[in-house]
Amino acid sequence: MAPKTERVKTFEPGRGYTKDDWDAVDFPELTDDELARMRPASEVLPPDFFKAMDEHRRSRGRPPLEHPKKQITLRLDEDVVAKFRAGGKGWQARMNEALRKAAGI
Repeated sequence: MAPKTERVKTFEPGRGYTKDDWDAVDFPELTDDELARMRPASEVLPPDFFKAMDEHRRSRGRPPLEHPKKQITLRLDEDVVAKFRAGGKGWQARMNEALRKAAGI
């Protein structure tokens, strides 16, 4: 494994930022005293904060499906897979539909 190299921030003009903007975000490393005084978020933030964050995370993304699809490993003949893939995007859904039809579902 290669030794870790330290990245040094350098100012590059452009992108709407000035050197003063760049320097304004630089700050010194924390001192040993500051590090010693640090506490976990659970000790300094109210429990309602974490409850709200959990609710927010659950509210994101797709709603849960009543009958979600199950991922499996399945070995198929190469020409069968090629035939479905040749149909373009959505080939897996088409294959699923063909299997449903063959199974009488």
